[in-house]
Amino acid sequence: RWQWVQSGIRLLRSEGIRANPNDMLLHKELAWIFLHKIGGITDDANQYYKRKLAEKWTIVLGPPPPRSAADRTRQGSIDRFANWLRKVADAPDTLEQLAEISPEAIELHDMLLVLTDGKSGYDILRRYETHMAMRHSIFRAQARASMGERNIAFANLIDEPRYADAWPMLLSHLRKRLLIDDYNMEPERMIRYTKKYGPMDWRHPASHALYWSARGVEESLTRWTMETKEDYDFINTDRITIQSLQELYRSGDVYFNFFDSIAGDGSRAFQFAPNAAFVETYGNILGELISRSWADNAKRPYRTYSAGYENFLRDAIRFFYRRGQIDMAQKYYHELGSYPGQNTHNMYFQVDVQVPLDQFVLRELQQDRIRTPYVLVSEVVGALQGAYVGGLLGNDNDLFTKNFEWAKQAHAYYYDTQVRDIVAGGQDTRTGILDPDFRIVAGDMFARTIQLMSVDEASNMYQRAPAPLQQFAYDFLVAAWKPNIDEQVAAGLSDPFETLFPEPPGMLAHRDWLARVAAERRAKQVDLDMQ
Repeated sequence: RWQWVQSGIRLLRSEGIRANPNDMLLHKELAWIFLHKIGGITDDANQYYKRKLAEKWTIVLGPPPPRSAADRTRQGSIDRFANWLRKVADAPDTLEQLAEISPEAIELHDMLLVLTDGKSGYDILRRYETHMAMRHSIFRAQARASMGERNIAFANLIDEPRYADAWPMLLSHLRKRLLIDDYNMEPERMIRYTKKYGPMDWRHPASHALYWSARGVEESLTRWTMETKEDYDFINTDRITIQSLQELYRSGDVYFNFFDSIAGDGSRAFQFAPNAAFVETYGNILGELISRSWADNAKRPYRTYSAGYENFLRDAIRFFYRRGQIDMAQKYYHELGSYPGQNTHNMYFQVDVQVPLDQFVLRELQQDRIRTPYVLVSEVVGALQGAYVGGLLGNDNDLFTKNFEWAKQAHAYYYDTQVRDIVAGGQDTRTGILDPDFRIVAGDMFARTIQLMSVDEASNMYQRAPAPLQQFAYDFLVAAWKPNIDEQVAAGLSDPFETLFPEPPGMLAHRDWLARVAAERRAKQVDLDMQ
């Protein structure tokens, strides 16, 4: 199935749009595939599609830069992704230009071609990302022991001091050529859309849907006339844009373990979580889209964009409330009740939005909405983030316990009532949008949340956390933070790493458990990749 999906994407992106760069309908259809075929849940193999897309774009662009305290602001997160893409956009266009800057990069490129039998830049990038992912895996010793001669030679080139400066320049050049030549995408446009819409993670299908729908509209704006209006479907193409933004809010914070995915532990390889940076974007671009929609006349009592914004705000309010950001929840609750473009067909609307905030949130969860996949994700993730930030960091154990237990109960209820095994997915399930083991969900979210803290905040959060949560964060902290902290210790500027983040009891047993889980899931994995 994945082969068929990829064939459709290649036909539209690499052939159809390349030959017809201003054809809006081709852009719309391509965006639809990314948003609904891959990003939706109606296809039994959708989890497999999502994982394979994340694999491919980890190879193409590499993993995004690690999170930091700057990501706690929307602009900080946008800057992280835009600056990351800037290195690719500014890379030399040709090998000749690269040679002028770094002869060592060309020398390295020639040796890599020999090791990959003269294959494409994609194969060089694939091997590089595999090696780098292996080095950060807790299973790196076993993986390295199974390497052949060529892989060992490739690894030695990564470690060769002579090429330390050449590697980044060569990789950026290869990524740039791959984007332009193979994927028909423009790095500068990717940066511009990141700055306009938000921190688009290209491992997420909705980022691609947003790129192609927005590009299709932009390329058509100066070409249509009243006589050719019917040939330009602005309304439905813009709807894919706004739906893509909605999906990036619902699940645009991507955790993806490339090594686990290629090793066969697909179900734990990725988790999607809400990304609050896209809440503001939705309201910012709404006016632009409405201005192009003849169906959203201000005189109508019911307009689809207004209805969509109302539903979007309801979900955002609930998420911020569950996360413990009551001020943000109150801000958007006020926006819901005062938005000037709101529909007027519902005579009870103003009554509904005048109740106290906590009553409003409680009402939003009635009628079993927790069974809806994106509601489940926002409830679990919001509750866990509230538990970790408001509870552990805020030193409020009652809040931590309350939120943590709510997340656990919501997760269990959803999996008991909604998730069923399917034939097409192997170990995957069609609606299993979080890991089925709550310990993994909670632990991974703790490790991700701690990355957003300063060292002092992270240390406080870590030391107040139960040992099972510390176990999920410890290996990450050792790999990512310990070298820098050791330098600070040598300069007399920090307490030792072992004081800030002591190793929790039971780490060996924890690693063994993760290895068993991975082995059991690999045994169940049905590899549908026909490549």
